[in-house]
Amino acid sequence: MTDPLADPPFIDPQVARRFAEFPVELRAGLLELRAMIFAVAARLPEIGRIEETLKWGQPAYLTPETKAGSTLRLGMPKTGGFAIYAHCQSRIIPTFRDRFPQDFTYEGNRAVLFEPGAALPEDKLSFLIAHALRYHLRQSRAS
Repeated sequence: MTDPLADPPFIDPQVARRFAEFPVELRAGLLELRAMIFAVAARLPEIGRIEETLKWGQPAYLTPETKAGSTLRLGMPKTGGFAIYAHCQSRIIPTFRDRFPQDFTYEGNRAVLFEPGAALPEDKLSFLIAHALRYHLRQSRAS
């Protein structure tokens, strides 16, 4: 049976397999974050095509043609729950934390953490996703 939250459909069978391996109590939240990434990317024509692949065994989202974005990854932190990860040496998570300091739980400069069943505020998380997907565009403008 196909998971109704797996929208858009998976292109890479390894990524689909990885999502199927996530614990069921975390899968819905991770699929919701995945859908947000694709929805935000669709509103940003300047970033080009989004690619979904695995990096370090985690679903990862890149902008391979334009190199406009910094990779986002989805996974499970050792502390439990699920997370969206950004490159720890970027300003992606710190910028998001500066804007929403009390709204989320953070793991340093690398992740926003969520508990199973947590509501995922699309408006706020869309800011994070768009910032990551346009990160190198912003950096080149700042130079």
